[in-house]
Amino acid sequence: MDAVSVIRTKRDRGRLTDAQIDWVIDAYTRGEVADEQMSALAMAILLNGMDRAEIARWTAAMIDSGERMDFSVLPRPTADKHSTGGVGDKITLPLAPLVAACGASVPQLSGRGLGHTGGTLDKLESIPGWRALLSNDEMMRVLTDVGAVVCAAGDGLAPADKKLYALRDVTGTVEAIPLIASSIMSKKIAEGTGSLVLDVKVGTGAFMKSLEDARELASTMVGLGTDHGVKTVALLTDMSTPLGRTIGNALEVRESVEVLAGGGPADVVELTLALAREMLDAAGIEDADPAKALADGSAMDHWRRMIAAQGGDPDATLPVAREQHVINASETGVLTTLDAYAVGVASWRLGAGRARKEDPVQAGAGIELHAKPGDTVTAGQPLMTLHTDTPERFAYAIEALDGGVLVAPPGTSFEPQPIVHDRIA
Repeated sequence: MDAVSVIRTKRDRGRLTDAQIDWVIDAYTRGEVADEQMSALAMAILLNGMDRAEIARWTAAMIDSGERMDFSVLPRPTADKHSTGGVGDKITLPLAPLVAACGASVPQLSGRGLGHTGGTLDKLESIPGWRALLSNDEMMRVLTDVGAVVCAAGDGLAPADKKLYALRDVTGTVEAIPLIASSIMSKKIAEGTGSLVLDVKVGTGAFMKSLEDARELASTMVGLGTDHGVKTVALLTDMSTPLGRTIGNALEVRESVEVLAGGGPADVVELTLALAREMLDAAGIEDADPAKALADGSAMDHWRRMIAAQGGDPDATLPVAREQHVINASETGVLTTLDAYAVGVASWRLGAGRARKEDPVQAGAGIELHAKPGDTVTAGQPLMTLHTDTPERFAYAIEALDGGVLVAPPGTSFEPQPIVHDRIA
């Protein structure tokens, strides 16, 4: 085998053989295939695609590059969830303890934010003392004692994906559906969960801008999970407007605790419950009511135990940014547009996100929304509050919002987007 022949096959719209796929993934992981060669192959895949068998073999090769976890010793069925990333997407925080309170074990391996999308680990690290890095033994202990764990994936899970993901990020090939699907599913399958629910975002603030692309990605991932014996279902959910009323790390933790306390924004509660029901159904748990677990405090109890088990203090005061700036409505009317991408970039520029994986984030930075699309606003009314420790960032963040916030004349009709667009199983 040689890298050039593999590249030429896909460049010329050919089908990669199992042997070619196995070799190139193994050789790249070992350093025998150079970054520039894998970059060329990734671009050929982006342009020419892969069929289902190719994607399945590519995923299997990435799984085989590392270890596989085994949760069969746990007394309860396992269910995991993965989101393709969005703005204000704090759903994992209330969802994991909620599903645990209903009788499933939730081994949630999460990531950090990059660019305009937030990261679950960054949000939880705003809680004093909380640890994202756990050994496999620690992870199993938390799962056994609490029923839910949210932590970083270890280096041993699909190391080929970790290396390839970093390369895709700097070569303009992140959007390749076969590579997105295999990246997500190689880690989730290697993780060893028994069932998986995918939250595939669609809209301006998501990687998938159209329902057609989102359906293709969701169908590909559901097929991969099925092919590898993991019961998998996907929901296509809206990301044209930020979820909830907060974007940023500590701000989103506060809002998640509100949901666990029985309150919180309606859209966050709706999506949390929808995903919880899918996870419980996939795990074979039929008699649990997640809405009741939010109302009776059992989900909150599991949250507090989960945070404490990972070194965090659930009663600690969360960080607050040193500076705030209020943006007011310039006119009276109906707020019709609050673009998720624009708001996400503004929050990132305030310090809530990072441009590179090694960049630090500000725990208190972000945006509070005081109005959502469909609300009637009056001139001078606060629309949002920007938070940051570094006030020189305000102008740069406000620039990102240009064109992303639109107020129509009074009486304009507004038809809200559904939270869940479709279900793929």
